[in-house]
Amino acid sequence: MRRSSSVVAALTLLAFLAGACGALGGDGRSGGARSADRPSAALGPEDEPPEGAEAEFATDFSRHSVPCSQVLSGGPPKDGIPAIDDPRFVSVEDADSWLEPKEPIILFQIGDDIRAYPIQIVMWHEIVNDTVGGVPVVVTFCPLCNTAIAFERTVESKELTFGTTGRLRFSNLIMYDRQTESWWQQATGEAIAGEFTGKKLDFRPASTISWDDFKSAHPNGKVLSRETGFSRAYGQNPYAGYDDVDNSPFLYEGPKTQGTLPPMARVITVDSGGEAVAYPYDVLRREQVVNETVGGEPVVVLWKPGTTSALDDDAVAAGRDVGSASVFSRTLDGASLTFRSEGGRIVDEQTDSEWNALGRALEGELTGEQLERVVSIDHFWFSWAAFRPDTRVYEPQSAR
Repeated sequence: MRRSSSVVAALTLLAFLAGACGALGGDGRSGGARSADRPSAALGPEDEPPEGAEAEFATDFSRHSVPCSQVLSGGPPKDGIPAIDDPRFVSVEDADSWLEPKEPIILFQIGDDIRAYPIQIVMWHEIVNDTVGGVPVVVTFCPLCNTAIAFERTVESKELTFGTTGRLRFSNLIMYDRQTESWWQQATGEAIAGEFTGKKLDFRPASTISWDDFKSAHPNGKVLSRETGFSRAYGQNPYAGYDDVDNSPFLYEGPKTQGTLPPMARVITVDSGGEAVAYPYDVLRREQVVNETVGGEPVVVLWKPGTTSALDDDAVAAGRDVGSASVFSRTLDGASLTFRSEGGRIVDEQTDSEWNALGRALEGELTGEQLERVVSIDHFWFSWAAFRPDTRVYEPQSAR
């Protein structure tokens, strides 16, 4: 049964987090946002390390860039939500036996190495330490903010691996690296406490799309296996009912959400050249194709139906259809293209070639060409607005 009440959703989350904390104990084993955070000199008497943190972490909390009072416990302890450190992968054919066509996966690619990370798995772990195309990366997902974000995990020539702190800031996942135990904000990719305070991870493009779209476009791709070394109810959603636009964010203690969008509105965001823009899903559902220039870069936002919300129903695959959005550069071979939606087709005005929502030309003069992905991140509006209050919210010409 679908739960839409914010009270029920909160109780469901509390039960899940408390269960994780009690059952798992310690480690439980058997483009991005520009932050205004800057390092401070030292902790003042009014800014003690987060409660219990010094007992769990070797982090140098004398170095930090945010008030420690903004950090809240999410319930589980350090590594209580266990990262996947040795990910295994299966073929598309094998994964098709347990993935439903419309359920969401995270698409990530470096070169010819193309991988799918099903949300039904990642939502139980939040972090996957992986190596893709020879590049050490970390693929992350914060269910409370609906943020699937990929980073390179090499900093100052040091390869890092990440785990969960069990803490949140503005409802957003705080990760830590196991090499220095610095704390990192997932939404911004910036270290907010410890040795690496002020350093930033390099973002890599990652998109949330449907399993059907992935397997059609990448039949030889790799899919994260359910054989993770942990026993979890993969396919079930412990956050049932959370994705309701009338809900309030869970465990959110941050700036008041600005603007007219509801805090839980879905947006896809782009941060380029010092400009941040959010594209509401409700607008994209109507427009489907949006040509924009962000920070001087010509981009196109493409939306299509057919992807379920992972945070709606008890079962990930049974959520309502919220569609999926991806952002690409409109520049191809030095020329800028302009796109339009025409009878359910995506075509460019320069050559009248037809494209799919994954940025590949299917028919016409440009057949086989692939647009370059731009780092773009799905958020609930409250999450992005907390970190980038200067964001421009896209409005179509008809609404201006």
